[in-house]
Amino acid sequence: MCDVAYSNTKLVSSSYMSTTPSVQSVSRGTGHSMQTFVETAETLDIATGRDLGLFVDWADLAQSPWTKPAELFDRIGALLNEYIESAVLARHTSWTNIDGASIGEAAGNITVSAQNIDDIIRATRREIRENNGNMFMNQNGVGFVWRAADFEFLEAFAQANGFVGADEALKKGLVEGIHYLGSDHYWSNDHTANHVFAGVKKIERLGILKGTYGKAHTIEFPAGDSNTYLSGVSFYSRVDIGHLTPTAHVGLVFDV
Repeated sequence: MCDVAYSNTKLVSSSYMSTTPSVQSVSRGTGHSMQTFVETAETLDIATGRDLGLFVDWADLAQSPWTKPAELFDRIGALLNEYIESAVLARHTSWTNIDGASIGEAAGNITVSAQNIDDIIRATRREIRENNGNMFMNQNGVGFVWRAADFEFLEAFAQANGFVGADEALKKGLVEGIHYLGSDHYWSNDHTANHVFAGVKKIERLGILKGTYGKAHTIEFPAGDSNTYLSGVSFYSRVDIGHLTPTAHVGLVFDV
């Protein structure tokens, strides 16, 4: 869903045309009026760090089938990636709201169901068009990151509508990343309560520090305090990230 930048630069700069010029009238044989170009800078700051280290005693490492280095680093990496996912989804206050009024229901939070999930998808695509995002929609596609229960409703809708598509959904179910109703659909268990992420893909920007992401460090006999060392080994990794919702395109990403 995000435009991900792997960089060792702390501040990743970009800019946008913050004042839209207006078309002017022109008469034959006369001069034309120039419009002023106004550019505003924006910065993606990779400054938020999280880490995870696990200490294992040498005896446990030798005896336990669950404390092998490869398995430990797999788990550490999975947990750090879950943090990144939850951090992105927690940015819902930076996005444009879509509520019940957007799909013909009462204003306020939408209760997603198999009866209205298609309305939510269509309303989101309509909002993108109304916000002049059709070019980006055609270029990047539209995505939804549902909650697990919402994805179940999408599966129920797919199984109940159409012919070939419904038969396939009945036989195989829906898998994450499926393209359906003109959009790509994912799910996550890391949403902030009552919020779902949707909109044009690759508008929300995520910066990841290349120098720390995915690096696995093994520290033998780590320090216990200023005078002692622990009899074992530490397995350690960290991530450093930053976010940016471009001001010019905030109307293309949604908090549903």
